[in-house]
Parts: sequence; structure tokens; C-alpha cells
Amino acid sequence: MNWQPTASIENLKARAAILRDIREFFHKREVYEVETPILASAPVTDPFLTALETQCSVFPNKTLYMQTSPEYAMKRLLAAGSGSIYYLGKAFRDDECGKLHNPEFTMLEWYRTAFDDAQLINEIDELLKLVLKSKSMQRLSYKQAFEEHLGINPHKAEMRLLQAICLDRMGEIKGLIPNKDSYLQLLMSDVIEPELGNEAPVVITDFPASQAALARTRTVDGDNVAARFEVYVKGIELANGYYELQDAATQKQRFQMDLAKRKAENLKAVPVDDKLLAAIEAGFPECAGVALGIDRLIMLALSATHISEVMAFSLDQI
Repeated sequence: MNWQPTASIENLKARAAILRDIREFFHKREVYEVETPILASAPVTDPFLTALETQCSVFPNKTLYMQTSPEYAMKRLLAAGSGSIYYLGKAFRDDECGKLHNPEFTMLEWYRTAFDDAQLINEIDELLKLVLKSKSMQRLSYKQAFEEHLGINPHKAEMRLLQAICLDRMGEIKGLIPNKDSYLQLLMSDVIEPELGNEAPVVITDFPASQAALARTRTVDGDNVAARFEVYVKGIELANGYYELQDAATQKQRFQMDLAKRKAENLKAVPVDDKLLAAIEAGFPECAGVALGIDRLIMLALSATHISEVMAFSLDQI
């Protein structure tokens, strides 16, 4: 029986050093670490994320969800007046196992009060320089990325054009729900992302407003866009961040839209986190937040080719 860890002891020691450096990075900036529950009474509504479910004998008729990120609990802390905070710990997603995925993984998530997304991007750049010894981050808008790699304006392109490009680049895609965002996300993940961040980290800003999730929206060059960004290094999606929405009514509406998409795609219905909505309504601070995959970051720092090389035990070895 193979009982050995999937990562080498050398890599695990290097991982510990990186985690220590990250904690010191935030300590110097007076951002303090918080812990949030692993279990939640409501998962994210995002149709692209599936939470692992469990039950507890204390509440035998209640489904509990393993957190896909600490976001909702952290936002309740922010609404309670926590100030700038970070979480460094486990998250879970019912997802594939592969070189970049493990259903149990380590996430770094932090929120900076009185920051906008541009200020937070600058701080992420500083963290990546510390851990990866990388060059300064390059900045591209979502529109610029699509124009550069596909020659189209993603905000103006009609669904038929996007469908045709997907068919030309990837052939027939089975099981894809035919809507504009599905095609945009497919082109982003399969065509554009692999080309990003080979010389220096790249941040993509100003996503379509329809992909805002928990970010506020704004107008840029006549386009309604989300104040949302993603960070890529060597073709790997590393982080996803928002200039956070402060409007509970708008957030509730977005949750309902997610649930409608889930129903249309025959996905399991999930409850909405009413405690999060109540916290936002009570008074949510001006802030920006980001979630960053620690295992992927350490892979990049150690030049590893598989996520199992940087975690003690991947799913197939527990």
C-alpha cells in the first residue's frame, strides 16, 4: 500500500516558508487573519461552482455545504466592522482532479477596506513579486484581450459570431448552454487564458457586466462592465477579485438570476444566503476583495507541473 505523501518533503518545507512569508506580508500591512466556518447553510449560487454536501446529526434534516470560498462569512465580518482581513485555509469544490485541480485546496482570500480594484491589483502585484520574484504585472481589459487574440469586441459581438468562432476553434461543444456568456467564457478559458502571463503576470479587468457576480458595475468607453478582474501567470488562472457591490437588492437580484440559470441548465437548486444579504443591507463598507489559489501559486513558485507535487496528500492519496 502506498502511504507516502504526494509532495516531497523538500516541497512541503518550501510551501511552509511561502505561507510564512504571506502571513508576514499581511502582518506588515495591518491586515489580520480570520477563520471562517468550513460548513455553511447556503452555498454560492454560481452555476459554474458545485459545493460538496454533508449533514450533521445535530440538524439531521438540514443539508450543509462545504465552503467553496470563505467569501460570504468574511463579508459578514466586514459588515460587522472587522476592517481589512484575510483568510488562509481550506476550501472545497466538487470539481475535477487534474494538474490544476483538487476538490480540497488551499485558498488565500483578502478584503481591503477603503480600497478600489486598482489599489488591490497593485497589492496583488507586490505579493506576486515577493513569492514568484515576478516582473511588474501587465494590465489588459477584457475587451483588449479579446481584440488582441480574437479580433472582436466581446461587449458588442453577437452570440452567432461567438458560436461560429467557438466552432472554428474547438469544434462542436456538447452540453454547452447556448448563451453569450457561455461562449465568451469558453473562448476566454480555452483560447485566451493559455496565452496570458508568460513573460509577467497579467491582470484582465472590466469583465462583462453579465459576469459581475458580487462586483459592482461601471461604464467604460460606453460599455457597461463589471469592476471585476482575474490574474494569470503562465496560462494559469491564479486569482479572481472584485470592487465589491454594496447594494443588497442588486445582489439578491443576481442570486435569483443565478438560480434561474441553474434551473435552465438542469442543475440542482440551492438556497440563497439570506444572512449575507442582511449583512450587506445593514451596511457594507467600501472595499475590494480577491481570492487566490495558494496551491497554484506554490506550483508556479516551485516550477511544479502538477498540483499533487505541492500538497501533502492529493485526493487520490487520502
